[in-house]
Amino acid sequence: MIGFNEIARGMTREGEGYRAIIPQGWRQGRTAYGGLTAGLSLVAAQSKFPNLPPFRSATVNFIGPVSEDPIFSCHLLREGRNVTSVETEGRVDDKVISHCSFIFAAQRDSAITIDLPAPIAPAPELCEPFTPPRAESLVPSFFNRFDTRLIEGARPMSGASEGYIRTWSRHHDESSRLGAASLLTLGDVLPPAAAPLFTEFGPVSSVNWIFTVLTDEPTTDDGWWQVETRLSAASGGYSTQVMRVWNTKGQLVAEGMQCVAIFM
Repeated sequence: MIGFNEIARGMTREGEGYRAIIPQGWRQGRTAYGGLTAGLSLVAAQSKFPNLPPFRSATVNFIGPVSEDPIFSCHLLREGRNVTSVETEGRVDDKVISHCSFIFAAQRDSAITIDLPAPIAPAPELCEPFTPPRAESLVPSFFNRFDTRLIEGARPMSGASEGYIRTWSRHHDESSRLGAASLLTLGDVLPPAAAPLFTEFGPVSSVNWIFTVLTDEPTTDDGWWQVETRLSAASGGYSTQVMRVWNTKGQLVAEGMQCVAIFM
């Protein structure tokens, strides 16, 4: 089982960019898992500019299918006193497949500190697998690269009355559990928040994703993160959802929003 860390370490310089080899186990239909595309884009930015401040935020646009191994090129947009901005564009041949805007900024002293503690949750070992064993062959192959346990909410296609999922999740590969790019890769692990409302299979596709990290060095125990996604609204074939990530101490470490296209 090839983990995220091995894929990231295997990226090679090609021209002005970095080529990544996407294993079959990290694919999702005719493309790659979106969290992997975002995570590798961040790795490329940090490789091109090794003295960046801590990773703070990403705005990810999923533009086209990652049908072959992509090349990520990076450009420094601005290096300010507190904040540095970098963009990363992914391409397959001559087609753009992704565009990421990254913000890097160290924490500063502030009079405003507000926390949003995690909801109460049983320990990961007390929660049942998100994917029942009999259904492992039915989920996208990338999902099996993660150990994900259901805390609260509903699974896809369960006809639930609420679009909500909360889980414990971590990379199966132990060497892939550290670092900002690892967290970004895991942050998109859950199905769309609208999926529990489905009563039959229907294609979905992430359109964009905003992900903000609230600490310089996100840490947790044994690689476990409490990951939540909640449907905000859906109309006209698109939905929007709020996504949150807490560590095992219950501290909110990341928050995001995502737009998802629903083809049903």
